[in-house]
Amino acid sequence: MSATTPDSRLAALSLAALGVVYGDIGTSPLYAIKEVFGGAHHPVPITPDNVLGILSLIFWSLMIVVSLKYVTFITRADNRGEGGIMALMALALRPTAPGSTRRRLIILLGLFGAALFYGDGVITPAISVLSAVEGLEVATPAFKPYVLPISLIILIVLFAMQRHGTAAMGNFFGPIMVLWFLTLGVLGVVSIAESPEVLRALGPWHAVSFFADHPLLGFFSLGAAVLALTGAEALYADMGHFGRRPIQLAWFVLVLPALLLNYFGQGALLLRDPQSIVNPFYLLAPAWLLYPMVVLATTATVIASQAVISGAFSMTQQAIQLGFSPRMEISHTSDQQIGQIYLPGINWTLLAAVVALVVGFGSSSNLAAAYGIAVTGTMFITNLLAFFVARYVWGWSLWRALLGALPFAIIDLAFFSANSVKIADGGWFPLVFGVGVYLLLSTWKRGRDLLSARLAEDVMDTRTFIEGIEGVTRVPGTAVFLTPNSDNIPHALLHSLKHYKALHERIVLVSVEILDIPRRTDGSRRVAVVRLADNFWQARVFYGFMEQPNLPEALEWCADYGLTFDPMDTSFFLGRETLVPRLHSEMWSSWRGKIFAGMFRNAGSAASFFGLPANRVVELGTQVVL
Repeated sequence: MSATTPDSRLAALSLAALGVVYGDIGTSPLYAIKEVFGGAHHPVPITPDNVLGILSLIFWSLMIVVSLKYVTFITRADNRGEGGIMALMALALRPTAPGSTRRRLIILLGLFGAALFYGDGVITPAISVLSAVEGLEVATPAFKPYVLPISLIILIVLFAMQRHGTAAMGNFFGPIMVLWFLTLGVLGVVSIAESPEVLRALGPWHAVSFFADHPLLGFFSLGAAVLALTGAEALYADMGHFGRRPIQLAWFVLVLPALLLNYFGQGALLLRDPQSIVNPFYLLAPAWLLYPMVVLATTATVIASQAVISGAFSMTQQAIQLGFSPRMEISHTSDQQIGQIYLPGINWTLLAAVVALVVGFGSSSNLAAAYGIAVTGTMFITNLLAFFVARYVWGWSLWRALLGALPFAIIDLAFFSANSVKIADGGWFPLVFGVGVYLLLSTWKRGRDLLSARLAEDVMDTRTFIEGIEGVTRVPGTAVFLTPNSDNIPHALLHSLKHYKALHERIVLVSVEILDIPRRTDGSRRVAVVRLADNFWQARVFYGFMEQPNLPEALEWCADYGLTFDPMDTSFFLGRETLVPRLHSEMWSSWRGKIFAGMFRNAGSAASFFGLPANRVVELGTQVVL
């Protein structure tokens, strides 16, 4: 069979998905059962009925929340094949009117969901690596003082390696995760064989009976049981890299069976020896396998962390393109994979937050309280956005959209409510972190809208300007002016004329428009070019919100419309605004105005962001009174 057949390609993509999509949920067995029965927050007493009840709860949670909700339903709510909070928000916004209440609500949900995802990006590396290295304590308590330093070293090296990209390591991620999941399954099978009665937990009545006998304890147990679902959001967020079918195949063929076997294996171990709650995951393994398991688990958690970090980079790029974040330095780390990017500012901010978390919380058990809030909050918001997509994009009737979303929303709220009781014990972190990120994103969007409105007050219509420049000296060459709207004359052009008393022989007004789709397809329009009088041109360049603009390349596409460029005879003119506070301005008297001013001053260079040659760029400053 040829290596390029559809079946072989599906298998290859499924293998690759294992190394990126399933690292987070695949490392949950390291701490989920331990937190339910041995955590610091309302541990469940280890009795046969309770063990079966919790296993039944985890089994049906994985089946309903992950298999049914995410793998089967949510992955259908794709934006041209792309998933994730920002892509879902862009899709839900497509049929909404500007300024409408629904639009504002969708943006609020999307931004706060994205903010919680950043919180997840901080907590996942911390709790995953800590829980893996804590396996050394099982070998001998003498290792306990070294768990924290070893974890910090691993995390610092992980973040320091980000600038080199993951293209080379990516080839090994899939096979390593295959080994990881096979190991999970084998260890589970061996333990289940010794206590096969644990399989009775497959029946949902054990979970129902557990909640009926211990309603309050059952409610609290949801806060720890949800740790088995961490990483479910990644199934959707990383869908654009692999496609829906490979993700589904990997889940049902390998990941789900391996996870269930391991959870049931840990449950069987607790039935035989309740004292093994000290670390039921590592105690599943025979003594001779303990150190190799620590190495394998640590590698798996590094892979899980890598996926979340890469997701934070991708999320930031989307936020920049959609206008919710200032421009930042973006480096492409692979010539083959367009999605392989590195943002140094985000990278080092995440590392600082992760180190603070590890030092501040000290153990995976202490971090578990913080983890649940971030996970359940993101899951609930995804559910709400999916409702808007089903109702207004797919055209479902109200009752059908409610019927599809309401059961999942109730489950999400139950998990979130159970975690909310742990806010004082660490759950405050993702909420505070999320609110902080949300305020930054929303402040930037609001500030840019106000700035755009202010600039629009003084604009001059392009055709009116052309009619009024008769007799102005023209000098050889092409001048390209970037502008948000090519129908209006940019301030940089007006200032250029004011200072030089001349215009270039050919003027091209270029506007970049970010579409509500991830990437343009081969058949979609890349540029729109209009020739005006007096050798003026308008060029509109279109990009998807996951594409990185490259204007020199885009201008080459204009040749199909009769607009050609000589790179050595072309100059790019950019406007650089300086914000000046208006006397008694409400904006500048508020703390959000001051935050926006700081973000505006520190935003990345437009020339660098649009890929302009540094030696061909002229920046003209203008003061804007706000």
